[in-house]
Amino acid sequence: MKTYPVEKIRNVALVGHAGVGKTTLAEALLFRAGAIERLGRIEDGTTVGDYDDEAKARGLSLSLSLAPFEWKGYKINLIDTPGYADFLGDAYAALRVADLAIFVVSAVEGVEVGTKLIWRIAEANEIPRMVFINKLDKERADFQRTLDELRDTFGAGIAPLELPIGVEAGFHGIADLLTDTAYLYDSGHGEKAPIPAEMEEQEHIVHDNLVEGIVVADDDLLAKYLEGEVPSFEELERTLAAGVDHSTVFPVVCGSATVPIAVDRLADFIVEIGPSPKDLKPAVVAAGDQLIEITCDPSGDPLAYVFKTISDPYVGKLSLFKVMSGTIRQDINLYNSRTGSSERLHNLLTLRGKEQLDIDAVPAGDIAVVAKLNETATGDTLAPKGTPVSLDTLASPEPLLSFAITAATQADEDKLPSALRRLQEEDAALGVEHNAETGQMLLWGTGETHLSVTIDRLKRKFGVTVVTEEPRVPFRWTINAPVDAEGRYKKQSGGHGQFGIARVRFEPLERGAGNEFVDQIVGGSIPRQFIPAVEKGVMEELKAGHEMGYPIVDVRVVCLDGKYHSVDSSEMSFKMAGKLAVREAMSASRPVLLEPISRLEVTVPVEFQGDVMKDVTGRRGRVQATEAASYGEQRVVAEVPTSEIMRYAIDLKSITGGAGRFASQHSHYDFLPQNLTDRVVRASTGD
Repeated sequence: MKTYPVEKIRNVALVGHAGVGKTTLAEALLFRAGAIERLGRIEDGTTVGDYDDEAKARGLSLSLSLAPFEWKGYKINLIDTPGYADFLGDAYAALRVADLAIFVVSAVEGVEVGTKLIWRIAEANEIPRMVFINKLDKERADFQRTLDELRDTFGAGIAPLELPIGVEAGFHGIADLLTDTAYLYDSGHGEKAPIPAEMEEQEHIVHDNLVEGIVVADDDLLAKYLEGEVPSFEELERTLAAGVDHSTVFPVVCGSATVPIAVDRLADFIVEIGPSPKDLKPAVVAAGDQLIEITCDPSGDPLAYVFKTISDPYVGKLSLFKVMSGTIRQDINLYNSRTGSSERLHNLLTLRGKEQLDIDAVPAGDIAVVAKLNETATGDTLAPKGTPVSLDTLASPEPLLSFAITAATQADEDKLPSALRRLQEEDAALGVEHNAETGQMLLWGTGETHLSVTIDRLKRKFGVTVVTEEPRVPFRWTINAPVDAEGRYKKQSGGHGQFGIARVRFEPLERGAGNEFVDQIVGGSIPRQFIPAVEKGVMEELKAGHEMGYPIVDVRVVCLDGKYHSVDSSEMSFKMAGKLAVREAMSASRPVLLEPISRLEVTVPVEFQGDVMKDVTGRRGRVQATEAASYGEQRVVAEVPTSEIMRYAIDLKSITGGAGRFASQHSHYDFLPQNLTDRVVRASTGD
């Protein structure tokens, strides 16, 4: 693929809710551009973007895919993104490098949850936006209802540039409101025609409203318009493009990706009113303690941002990057600003789905791929030596659900750490945690499907099989009242024996205070050199825990007295005496179980607020506050036992139909009710 000047590059992300037809639209754009010979089908896994086994098996996009194509002298880097909630991390990554986000909305289902969520991200980062209303040929498709919903949801900046001609199965063209021209697709390609007589009046009204909405953004154009001068198409298009660049106007076009109808018009709009990389604000990068602006200039210092990593079973690691400045050429050496390591960019190429196309140079503003970088991961910045700059990344969705995993065999155990590390390089929303209290390895993801796909990829890509189980809750033991105990360790054998006695008092402390050891030995009943051994034994046993292995916390252990033998006493004997003292104290007292409590923040549409609050209460939670959020949503803040929300990512989706989202973090520990304590003990001991 040839090199294009920055003015002729368009970086476009297709985003929106799952099932709206983003991948089908990407296929239609490639087909209209002549980049592919036939349209693929999601159902049989023949689309350009959804080529891996997991995507084919599930019939949905699981990761972003790059699909560049040429259109009327321009290069369009199309990034198709997943819409399913579990995989929105790749949509975030695409938005970081896109200069235009095209929101695909179904004319049947309207504005859905995923679309609202991604719009919020694009809005917060001032990313230019367009809307493509898709599926106008389907039963129950309604353009006007969908347009009204867009306006109600996203505000007055929504500006329709087209109207559909025909409804449902009769949909066969569009009316271009800027030029008062119809494009009919009865022959399969758009042919210019007059506006149909039955919709002339409606088209003129909407055209006038559109013109008025455009001219108000330009004082000179507005003055001419008020004086009765009709703006030219070029003036309207130029002003509209400026509104798109500044994220104040969000054009709406329409069509059908499956037929396809008006897809070529979408490509025209992308190159005519979509921003080039240099039309937007300069990138802001961190250079030490300072922030500096980087101009998208092909003659500047080379600077590249890696926004996605793919582990290819044949080529190895592929790093997708956008050139923010300068020109990247074959075999250039750049330095990773995070690691300080040198990277040679040897194999430059671009991807069209899984097809790899060789390229020689990548100018500022363009997107490409490099193979086999050693130390570079997603989110890294590559720059010349001595230029320690780095770009911020868009925050990836937080992991919300975990599986405990163990390797199925010893061979799997040997390969598991490396395989997980490589999957994390691909997927920033994936987390791995070794929980020291429960001893489990936890695989964290954004949902059940995300984790299932990850486990499938472990097997397919790396030949690693794992066994999954529910994560254990990290309970802790403590005491309610003081208790005295004695640790007596006596062992006699041939030669020297072992002898050590430690008398201690256990006292409860406040929640979260930790454990303390206090030496109150007087008169040398335990020699000074052995007291640290008592402390070590006590602390090790507190950490090891009582009964089911849960640690003992929030106690003060006071060493009061003891006995020693001049020959048989040793550090080992007093360490064992400390351990035995803990065991006796826990047997003599009535220890209580503490459970972790999480702070839970749930954001939902207002109609689900009552259901969520009722559900939280049913989980032994206490609602702390409710407050208004954006787009008419409500936020519920509560403290809930962690054990009650281990699968909340699944449960909230069921309660709200996928419209809710949440975040949680550990808050503190509190007493577990006795009836539940008995249940936990019985479950652990098998009684």
